[in-house]
Amino acid sequence: MKNNVTEFLLIGLTQDPTKGKIVFVITLAFYLATVLGNLLIIVTIKITPALGSPMYFFLTCLSFCDACLSTITAPRLMVDSLRERKSISYDECMIQIFTGHFFGCMEILILILMAYDRYVAICKPLHYLTIMSRKVCSILVALVWLASFVHSVAQIVVALSLPFCGPNLIDNYCCDLQPLLRLACTDTYILNLLVVFNSGALCIVSFIMLMISYTVILYSLRNHSKEGRYKALSTCSSHIMVVFIFFGPCIFIYSRPLKTFAADKMVVLFYAIGAPFLNPLIYTLRNKEVKTAMGKLWSSRKTLHKKQ
Repeated sequence: MKNNVTEFLLIGLTQDPTKGKIVFVITLAFYLATVLGNLLIIVTIKITPALGSPMYFFLTCLSFCDACLSTITAPRLMVDSLRERKSISYDECMIQIFTGHFFGCMEILILILMAYDRYVAICKPLHYLTIMSRKVCSILVALVWLASFVHSVAQIVVALSLPFCGPNLIDNYCCDLQPLLRLACTDTYILNLLVVFNSGALCIVSFIMLMISYTVILYSLRNHSKEGRYKALSTCSSHIMVVFIFFGPCIFIYSRPLKTFAADKMVVLFYAIGAPFLNPLIYTLRNKEVKTAMGKLWSSRKTLHKKQ
């Protein structure tokens, strides 16, 4: 069937110009805080030798993902909140779907790597440096990029195969497969099953794996010293909080049939902007080593400024 649609119209969060300005200000504040917060974590880890362990290497990857995931959605939401006609071209929509799934999948896989890193560190401490060597970590991250690319290609192949011949109004503020499946001029039942199997199963299976992993890790802490248990619990609790914050919306969005819920927009907003904003806060507020390194970085910056 011929595709007659060259652009899509987005309903957005609100049609009220005054509320649109409020959305712009709030989104801008969250976006700047997200990008700056994650960049601060990356810079702090890169220039601090004490933060050279695999856990912090994976944390820089997670921060990079959060900054990119927020950038996919927030700037367009800000621009559209000030426009009366909120449109996105067909090509831009496809790019948004590809990049959104790419960095979303990457975040899931990095969270799995972080759980595996904690498992090795706590359950196999004598072999930690051998198992989690720098070379191994680099290979694992490269595999994450490859797997994310394959996942995104599968999503975009489905999106490009959809024929559109009439309605082009998306009841959201961004492009994704579920809204497009509702607009397609064909029976999308099988395609929806494929999407749920691809994205939904990825979210649910990964979440279950992570919960099992952290259960094993926490159970193994019974044999550690009180100080060791406290430090491990502090690190693992931060990871578990991030897992729940990210996977809650992810499972809600991708693990269900084609049906619109009133909470859809807020859940997508939290997934794309809220979670990337909260992650750096959780890791900095609950990680003493990162807070100490950031404090030293700030102190050295003030000292340098005074000398100038």
